[in-house]
Amino acid sequence: MAAVKGYIEKIKYRNEDNGYTVLSISGLDDGEEYVLVGTFSYIAEGEMIEASGRMTEHPIYGEQMAVESYELKAPEDTVSMERYLGSGAIKGVGAALASRIVKKFKADTFRIMEEEPERLAEVKGISEKMAMSIGEQVEEKRDMRQAMMFLQNYGISINLAVKIYQEYGPAMYTILQNNPYKLADDIPGVGFKMADEIAAKIGIVADSDFRIKSGILYTLYQATANGHTYLPEDELADRAAKLLQVEISEIDKHLMDMQMDKRLVIRERKKQKTAEMDVFVQAESAVSGQMQPQPDVLGEPNASNVSNIANAPERAVYASHYYYTELNTARMLHDLNITGSESEEQIRKSLAVIQKEEQIELDELQIRAVIEAVNCGLLVITGGPGTGKTTTINTIIRYFEKGDMDILLAAPTGRAAKRMTEATGYEAKTIHRLLELTGMPEEDEKSRTTSMHFERNEDNPLEADVIIIDEMSMVDINLMHSLLRAVNVGTRLILVGDVDQLPSVGPGNVLRDIIESECFHVVKLTRIFRQAAQSDIIVNAHRINAGERIPIGKSSRDFLFIKRDDPNAIINAMITLVREKLPNYVHADLFEVQVMTPMRKGVLGSIRLNSILQEFLNPPSAEKAEKEYGETTFRVGDKVMQIKNNYQIEWTSYNRSGIPVDKGAGVFNGDLGRIREINTFAELVIVEYDEGKRVEYSFKQLEELELAYAITIHKSQGSEYPAVVIPVWSGPQMLMTRNLIYTAVTRARACVCLVGVPYVFQQMVDNAMEQKRYSGLRDRIEEIMETL
Repeated sequence: MAAVKGYIEKIKYRNEDNGYTVLSISGLDDGEEYVLVGTFSYIAEGEMIEASGRMTEHPIYGEQMAVESYELKAPEDTVSMERYLGSGAIKGVGAALASRIVKKFKADTFRIMEEEPERLAEVKGISEKMAMSIGEQVEEKRDMRQAMMFLQNYGISINLAVKIYQEYGPAMYTILQNNPYKLADDIPGVGFKMADEIAAKIGIVADSDFRIKSGILYTLYQATANGHTYLPEDELADRAAKLLQVEISEIDKHLMDMQMDKRLVIRERKKQKTAEMDVFVQAESAVSGQMQPQPDVLGEPNASNVSNIANAPERAVYASHYYYTELNTARMLHDLNITGSESEEQIRKSLAVIQKEEQIELDELQIRAVIEAVNCGLLVITGGPGTGKTTTINTIIRYFEKGDMDILLAAPTGRAAKRMTEATGYEAKTIHRLLELTGMPEEDEKSRTTSMHFERNEDNPLEADVIIIDEMSMVDINLMHSLLRAVNVGTRLILVGDVDQLPSVGPGNVLRDIIESECFHVVKLTRIFRQAAQSDIIVNAHRINAGERIPIGKSSRDFLFIKRDDPNAIINAMITLVREKLPNYVHADLFEVQVMTPMRKGVLGSIRLNSILQEFLNPPSAEKAEKEYGETTFRVGDKVMQIKNNYQIEWTSYNRSGIPVDKGAGVFNGDLGRIREINTFAELVIVEYDEGKRVEYSFKQLEELELAYAITIHKSQGSEYPAVVIPVWSGPQMLMTRNLIYTAVTRARACVCLVGVPYVFQQMVDNAMEQKRYSGLRDRIEEIMETL
């Protein structure tokens, strides 16, 4: 066993989650440099350490000490004190000032700093304010070190312990002892389960009021991850009771108290008459890979699985944030819904001129859409592929251009915005960029949620006469609320989307709720135009949506079905299509051909497909750097996807010459990019997204990325690819649905290739079941309209 004592010269590496650190020290006795490796709770450069451990020989880095025990020491002599203070350990104190402090107070320096910090102002160059700041830093470092040691007793990581101390300071001891669930309310990254583990170690009883209330909120916020803005009371009680392992009666008795505390809102509502199968619980389990027993054969909905009771009362329980988000969204929609007075005859005359100039011919529904756009403050245009939505948008733009109106275009994703720009000739932005997203989120104290912060809002609205938003099916309730806050009453807002697509990944069902409220002007385009009718992709998409038979044996240029009856044969065929056949056929790079699958897990799930496709499309090479993270190997050249919204991460876009041309913040769930560089020394991965935007990820941030050679169909929303390859194999009934395969097929621009079993494909077409999504925007809209 060896022992060393000295000053920490440099922290070479530190894992903030577990405290694993590599540092170098200068020996106090001999001045030699030693490298120490071990787990340290809280440590900083400049501090004095006494450590013992085993000396080992690293094949690359040489001799090191594997630390088994250590103690941080206060500097013991004036030389040591001066060295410590001059190391940068105390903010604002450099080498020269450290020398003056120690020269003034000598061996009494640290006692003065701790007990009489105001006396530091006796030193030239130190004001009274700075003196107190130095004293506070010394005290905080001591308190922080004690807090780290205390928190580690409860299995809390170093990184999280720092967050806890920064949030509460010395009050953390009382909070942890009395109500550790407060951590889940106040600190990002601490969920209910983590707080529950801490509470169990502290000795909080299972039926504690704090625990049950925290568990109820956790259940509601978990539900938003599956698209719900509320849960029925019975459903909430059942889920929360299972989570907490308590009786349902324990849940029920706290709901009223939480409503009084304004943490919940409970509203009675009438169940909508519907013929959809109420299987959302199974569907959510299947998405996460937890398979539930399902019938072998798809059949007609029956009394056991259909929610078809009209006007039955239901108590909806919201986390307050989502209730008021829906309510304010409904109010702002109502405020925009004003009617103009321009004569229809005059609009038709102007349209005739535009049609002649543009050499287009609109059908009556498209003309009606333009008339409504001119005379309505709020308009929804919906329709499937090939029904003329783009032509209608272009005509609306030309009409307003003639009136010298300012027009803004936007879509939820970068790819959708790029398509909109190409289709209209007008610059379209992402909604986030339109609203001028900043890197700093804003904290809502009442809701415990961190929301996006946009520069554009009611105090700084968008400057436009007309705003057109495409791909509205992707817009969730939070983004819609932020958008409406930035739209002035009197501005025309035109919402365009295909209501039959899958709903948004985020909570809410905005487009469908607006349409089904029947409170706003809606134009549904239905005619498939001649040019679109020549595409089997478009024709078959409409057949799928209508539940009709698809002639998969028919020869087609853009809708192909390759029959394979074994998962491995399906994979082999997909590799051949992506690597050899489709790139030349659709005149695209092989990385632009997208494999899309219904599920994440399973023999043909995206996780397994990615590992296989990576080996064939981007095999390992001595020239390609790699980084293993969890079970994934990231490699230079890999196609990757951002899997969570990160509003703070910065990007820089470059032109083809490599010159920076723009900067901004924010990368979003579903964005696709390529790994351009992996720097193992700097521990960085550089990913390039659309429009040359490059983002640097630290190795710790790789949890935000996954391989994207294959993606789930849900993740494809709002995107379009030159060619799409879809494996067709048996899976859970609640996933193998009509609107899922409809969404997949409509993502292809030039070619769809389905590979697998024909009868499974037809089963999907026949399966009209939709995942139940609890959303109350329609109710809020109807309530506001009823009060008028």
